[in-house]
Amino acid sequence: REDLCRLRVNFDRWFSEQSLYDSGEYDAVIGLLKSSGYILEKDGAVWFASTALGESKDNVVVRSDGTPTYFATDIAYHYDKFARRNFDKGINIWGADHQGHVSRMKAVLQALDIDPARLHIIISQLVTLRRGEEQVRLSKRTGEIITLREVLDEVGADACRFNFLSRSADSQMDFDLELAKKQSAENPVYYIQYAHARICSIINLAQERQIDYTGGDVTKLIEPAELELLRKMLLLPEVIAQVAVTLEPHHLAYYAQVLATAFHAFYKDCRVVSDDEYLSKARLKLMIAARSVLARTLHLMGMSAPESM
Repeated sequence: REDLCRLRVNFDRWFSEQSLYDSGEYDAVIGLLKSSGYILEKDGAVWFASTALGESKDNVVVRSDGTPTYFATDIAYHYDKFARRNFDKGINIWGADHQGHVSRMKAVLQALDIDPARLHIIISQLVTLRRGEEQVRLSKRTGEIITLREVLDEVGADACRFNFLSRSADSQMDFDLELAKKQSAENPVYYIQYAHARICSIINLAQERQIDYTGGDVTKLIEPAELELLRKMLLLPEVIAQVAVTLEPHHLAYYAQVLATAFHAFYKDCRVVSDDEYLSKARLKLMIAARSVLARTLHLMGMSAPESM
């Protein structure tokens, strides 16, 4: 829980697997499947009759030694989620090594008279850790692992979150620990957050010089870099809608990079605080809006928006 809290991943409810057995939920759901004819006993084990629902083979629920399988717990948990707690939709994120389990989970929901469409399963590819060009070798068998806590200690929550968000679930991800610590434009986290900090610095300078943006006339913004930044800012609602519909947050991470690039190009070409009072007010108004959009984008990714770096 402490590690997830540091990563800014919050759960409304922590669920004990053992509670499914202690509460009788497991026995109840197996009883339902048995009464519907979907439980078989053969070879000393208890099986879910997946073949009756179009699957290529039946699946073991209780082993011959009497111990429940992981599938048995999954059945009870999903029944509790959809039938007891009445979730409209459940989104599971499974590793690529569990892809073969998707159809049987959908089949058991159908057997329990729960619409399988209420369960959406996202298959996520595994992550490769690197230090520059060198791959970090990991092995569960030999005990050579790097924990999430160690990654957080090394690169921080912002870099961790962005790297996991920046690739689609079905894409192989290379997490370069050295790159994640760099304070340069090579590091996308630094590049994006530095854009926000630089905008804040511009706004602070304008305030020191008592420039009031409220009278700014945005029709004066006609330079290509100004217009390009505006166009990119206006895309945020569209990107949010895309993420919500597709359940693919990597679009937001990509957008953050695009927006930061547009700002850095603007910063290079256009001076905000200048001798031209009216242009300064118009560009300051643009900066206020850009800060809001970039901060909102970072917030949606669960990342901080530093005001100085």
